[in-house]
Amino acid sequence: MAKSKKNRWVLWSEDEVKLLKKLFPRGRAREVVEQTGRPLTAVRQKAYSMGMKTRECRLWSANEVKLLKKLYPKENIQSIAAKLGRPSHLVSTKARQIGIRKKETYLPWSIQEETLLKKLYPDNSFRDIASQIGRSVPAVDMKAHKLGLRKVSPVWSKKELNLLKKLYPSRTAQEVADQIGRPVQAVRTRILKLGLKKR
Repeated sequence: MAKSKKNRWVLWSEDEVKLLKKLFPRGRAREVVEQTGRPLTAVRQKAYSMGMKTRECRLWSANEVKLLKKLYPKENIQSIAAKLGRPSHLVSTKARQIGIRKKETYLPWSIQEETLLKKLYPDNSFRDIASQIGRSVPAVDMKAHKLGLRKVSPVWSKKELNLLKKLYPSRTAQEVADQIGRPVQAVRTRILKLGLKKR
């Protein structure tokens, strides 16, 4: 099968469609990518166009849990999700359920970091705050929650809206939220308001 970038415009063969039907619902889109040579976005678009969805509720195997425990403290969630063939938000959820945490969550926040977080929180995205403080977006979100910080319906910038419109057709709401630096629920609400659709 072709491995070039042009492959995204090549018609899907019967064998490729069978492979997609077999693997995509199990959350194994990456395997389809590896076996067909097609970009991940093309695989997801084809699956969505055929009305396929990932069976997100499938049980975790003992090997998956073992790998999650090994990787979660030191690797980013997107990387772990790719290795497990599961959506990143389900990786985070499972980690919380079994009580494993990122190593950085054990690093105490300094008074200066907390002060900067309080100052930046009302008017900046999670991604911008995380960048300025030097912490991950989930760590900033968690700390803000612990401190009882609240955003008062922050206005979406044109840059954020354009990025949302660009990313949503080929990405999950969680992936878009991670990229923009906003809570996933805020992203889903904005998607509904804008009436955005998957391709």
